[in-house]
Amino acid sequence: MTIPFKQIPQNIRAPLFYAEVDNSHANSATLNQRTLIIGQITSAGTATPGVPMISQGVTDAKAQGGPGSMLALMTEAYRKNDSFGEVWYLPLADAAGSFAATGSITINSPPTANGVLYLYIGGTLVPVPVSSQDTVANVAASIDVAIAGPIGIYNYPDLPVTVSFTSSPARVTFTAKNKGSVGNDIDIRVNHLGASAGQVTPAGLTFTITPMSGGSLDPASHGSPDDLSTALNNLVDLPFDFIAFPYSDTASLNVIQAFLNDTTGRWSWSRQLYGHAYCAARGTLSTLANYGAFGGNAAARNDQHASILGFYDSPTMSCVVAAIVAAQAAVSARADPGQPMQTLPLLGMLAPPLPSRFNLSSRNTLLYDGVSTFTVDPDGTCRIENLITTYQQNSLGAPDNSYLEVETMNLLVFILRALKTVVTSKYSRSKLAANGTRFAPGSNIVTPNIIKADLIATYQQLEYDGYVQGSTAFAQNLIVEQNSSNPNRVDVLYPAILIDQLRIFALLMQFRLF
Repeated sequence: MTIPFKQIPQNIRAPLFYAEVDNSHANSATLNQRTLIIGQITSAGTATPGVPMISQGVTDAKAQGGPGSMLALMTEAYRKNDSFGEVWYLPLADAAGSFAATGSITINSPPTANGVLYLYIGGTLVPVPVSSQDTVANVAASIDVAIAGPIGIYNYPDLPVTVSFTSSPARVTFTAKNKGSVGNDIDIRVNHLGASAGQVTPAGLTFTITPMSGGSLDPASHGSPDDLSTALNNLVDLPFDFIAFPYSDTASLNVIQAFLNDTTGRWSWSRQLYGHAYCAARGTLSTLANYGAFGGNAAARNDQHASILGFYDSPTMSCVVAAIVAAQAAVSARADPGQPMQTLPLLGMLAPPLPSRFNLSSRNTLLYDGVSTFTVDPDGTCRIENLITTYQQNSLGAPDNSYLEVETMNLLVFILRALKTVVTSKYSRSKLAANGTRFAPGSNIVTPNIIKADLIATYQQLEYDGYVQGSTAFAQNLIVEQNSSNPNRVDVLYPAILIDQLRIFALLMQFRLF
């Protein structure tokens, strides 16, 4: 008997026709690449902290997280950039004992002309009409009414803050809806687009903005049952390739690094779940460079499974930017994991004012410090310039660019999953023989050489599809052998050469004059 039947027995005598279906050579399926949005919820949210759940859209996110919550804001921003992919939430409660950030705008002198105060809160424009007849208290009251409405019904329910008003002093105080450091990142400013867009302060009106501050204690640092580590462990073995990660502090980044690492985390040989965290951080050039700057031959961050987009002075919240980046990465990687992500638009991210944008030299510095960069079009559209990981050095402290690009990580996942599909489909119940063994054609027997030939054919197909290159060199260096101490095991050295990305086009214009 040489036909590899798995179900039809050898000893059946009753006639006549029996059929068995074998799909081992037909499997070409790919995994559904999910996105996970991690974000805090408010008391108005209905989600259970720490319990993952599938998203049913932006309206659902507002119900589950509460209007203006991190979770709701991140989901809305994500869906502006990825309207198709499957999205899950990992809701977090505010940390026990945490504090909410507060800020304010104080009106110092009244307007002497009619106009509009173009107030931005966390990147959302709240236009406030003012009159030359207004007092400072009237202006403050107008801000309060513009946001909260005359009877406490919010005109802007999706803002990340609540407001309160006092007439003396004429002040509106903003309090973050979510407690913790996220509230410190809520930007308050006026006239973001400037005079060229018609945003000017009415004559006579002066004010003082006190930035949001005082928010402290995040879910990664308090250890209660619904903290970040516990919530991540609740994902069990559900795979998520794209993780919108709202934090950029060391404690939180250490938690996600442990969650994804190669030894015991989702990238380990025993789990093979993979995934990548996309973060954003606000700061000056020196602040951002410290995320990955070498000091004492040790990098501040050195994690190939996380990316941090650095920016300065954008009104958009960091957690929202993280969701935007994750969405664009997801759309691109699902279409082609090797295609470079440069120039992808970050829809919903407001550009920093011109003086606050990093120049080429500064961006290049950040790219050597593990911080990803973006550019800004003349119309204000922000675009990914280079989305890199924070990995910079090997275990001996020497510079190492092997995991520099996010596309490298995406390609590794794609190829490993393709190989797993081939092996688990074709060889799940095969017998193993040594090379040179004679057996009948069609037998359910494989040898290392048969497996090697199959791997070479698979690699050539991957090369044809544009994911790898150098199939001749690959075939020459591929090793497939029976384990010397366990005859039931095959060991493989798989020397893949990943496809590259066109990033630099350098031209020397050597012209002549005659």
